[in-house]
Amino acid sequence: MLRFKLKERIADFEFRERRRLPLVEIAEATGIGRITLSRMLNHSSHVRTDTLERLCVYFGCRIEDLVELVRDPPPPGGG
Repeated sequence: MLRFKLKERIADFEFRERRRLPLVEIAEATGIGRITLSRMLNHSSHVRTDTLERLCVYFGCRIEDLVELVRDPPPPGGG
């Protein structure tokens, strides 16, 4: 499963800039819909690669700073 680290990027931005960063500001700057951003914050897994690219450019980060692969735990009994 992919875990989006958008909350972390927003928190880093807010700490660095010492101001709140509303989703509407990210949406306007990147052309990404607020609904898409909200879905990412709520861990939806259907995000296009161009959306990830825009966010990386906006936050000045690498893809691995925005997305993490979380492996499912093995089923009980090893099967």
